[in-house]
Amino acid sequence: MTTESLPVPASSDAGSAVRLLVISAGVSEPSSSRLLADRAAQKTVDLLADAGVAASVGVIELGPLAVDIAQGIVSGFPNERVQAAIDRLAAADAVIASTPVYKAGISGLFKSFADLLDNDLLIATPVILAATAGTARHAMVADEQLRPLFAFLRALPVPTSLFAAPEDWGSSELGRRIERAATELALLLRNGIGRSIAESAWSGYQHQFSGNATRAERSAADVDFDTDLMRLAAGGGIRTMGG
Repeated sequence: MTTESLPVPASSDAGSAVRLLVISAGVSEPSSSRLLADRAAQKTVDLLADAGVAASVGVIELGPLAVDIAQGIVSGFPNERVQAAIDRLAAADAVIASTPVYKAGISGLFKSFADLLDNDLLIATPVILAATAGTARHAMVADEQLRPLFAFLRALPVPTSLFAAPEDWGSSELGRRIERAATELALLLRNGIGRSIAESAWSGYQHQFSGNATRAERSAADVDFDTDLMRLAAGGGIRTMGG
């Protein structure tokens, strides 16, 4: 897992910078999935800077976590490395999710990582959806597979998804789509729409007990183990009126 940052305007307070997080499931070197995500991230940072908003960018590369993610799927519990990635995702203000396409489907590595996430981890988090493939025949995968996945997670995917086949890299159309998607993401962040939705409606969503979401209202520490029900569950008895 690597962490990188794109430039933050010198006049801005880096401590209050908007936190963008790139998730790349690319495994080649260099990775076209990472390249596409980086271009979208840089354009978003530039647009936010033009509006006087500081932004930092972190990166989670899923390739180096592949074994850890597989172990988490089998055991049902993420190890420290995967948990660290989940914690960073929970703290992000926006996400750029990029995956290669294999056999007409998103990367199994990307889907496996998503399967380890709490259902309420990304509620109202703005997301750019991106995919790369060796042929334009896969151009709809981002909308047909990534969009339903992030809709299930109750995130806020921007209207414009990104896709790049080999012939797209030199085209001006890809640059225009990147700019449009980045503009949509920047506007959501500038207006705080995702944050407003989460703050106003958080209690109305179904949440996972003791989850990883930064807004989670309950954790294991909130359990009252001294109730009669919990005492019975632990092998104790019900207290009488006298104590």
